[in-house]
Amino acid sequence: MRLNSFDEWSPLKEVIVGSAENYVSHERELSFDLFFHDNIAKDNASRSEWYYPRLTANGGNRASQPIKQRYVDELNEDLDGIVKTLESLGATVHRPLPLDAATAEVRTPAWTASVVPPLNVRDNTLIVGNEIIETPPMIRSRYFETQFLTPVFQRYFEQGARWTVMPSPLMTDSSFDLSYARTTTAGGPTEPIEDPQPSPYDVGLELMFDGAQCLRLGRDLVVNVSTANHALACDWLERHLEGRFRIHRVHRLSDSHIDSMVLALRPGTLLVRSAEVAEKLPEPLRKWDLIVPPTPEHNTFPQYDDDDLILTSPYIDLNVLSVSPDTVLVNEACPELARELERHGFTPVPVRHRHRRLFGGGFHCFTLDTVREGQAEDYLS
Repeated sequence: MRLNSFDEWSPLKEVIVGSAENYVSHERELSFDLFFHDNIAKDNASRSEWYYPRLTANGGNRASQPIKQRYVDELNEDLDGIVKTLESLGATVHRPLPLDAATAEVRTPAWTASVVPPLNVRDNTLIVGNEIIETPPMIRSRYFETQFLTPVFQRYFEQGARWTVMPSPLMTDSSFDLSYARTTTAGGPTEPIEDPQPSPYDVGLELMFDGAQCLRLGRDLVVNVSTANHALACDWLERHLEGRFRIHRVHRLSDSHIDSMVLALRPGTLLVRSAEVAEKLPEPLRKWDLIVPPTPEHNTFPQYDDDDLILTSPYIDLNVLSVSPDTVLVNEACPELARELERHGFTPVPVRHRHRRLFGGGFHCFTLDTVREGQAEDYLS
């Protein structure tokens, strides 16, 4: 089918599901710790050795945080379950190229980083209608992640899709706006990132942005902007999409991604983390029906060892995936959320996903919907 994805809820026809093959470690360096600083600080606060390592501009003093193989094996089992569930619901599922070598590295003139597999495929790509937009990454180890999706993107391009790549950042320490890490947001207080180092390749703040910062509503994109990096990227999007899509900025709704804060389940209905989150949305969306789920219970998550790094908040299971306007993939560990969705007329489909807090993503993060039946409707006009 031709690329066509305008919203988050229309009947799903084709989707990419990420891969965890050869996922062996998290690389602790400035870009990683800045991206996950909120949850690392809150959930691992007693583990002082996990606070931010001192860095050099060429990537020196990088700290590797190993991931136990049993977690990766179970994650791959759960990904296979997600694929089978989506196929049983009528969707065609595509997969990325696998990461061939666990020791693969990204190397630029300014830094080096170990490569991680293309698991959270929502992050570095934004699908708007019939266009693929590869976004400028925020984590160095994911710099070339979209290349694992090249065979899929190539097929859509051959069928007539637009295919655009946003400017790639140099990503030296000075490229990052650190001010957010010293503020408080709707998601809670944050911790500072220290000691950025100078580099001969410094050019100042640069475009950095993830597709998961966007809530897609037909011709309208609600975009979370928390840093100068995001704002620059949003400027680029506005100029690039002018006349085709409208951009609505929300400020500091979260540190970056919007999809564990708010998701549109169908026209007129939002799943939101809290009433405070809803108040930050564009005024037309505040008139939609709001589903505020029960507070997550910590006992719904696996118990981890002291040396396991927690990357997401307990609200990660709000990261659901709509397969149609009335059908939603929900973590089977969250029966309270499933019952709340049922109460609002949805059919929840329970799917196993155990280690979402270790790998930084839920069902929406792990998937990139490329073909839905929806069109360019006006929802916020």
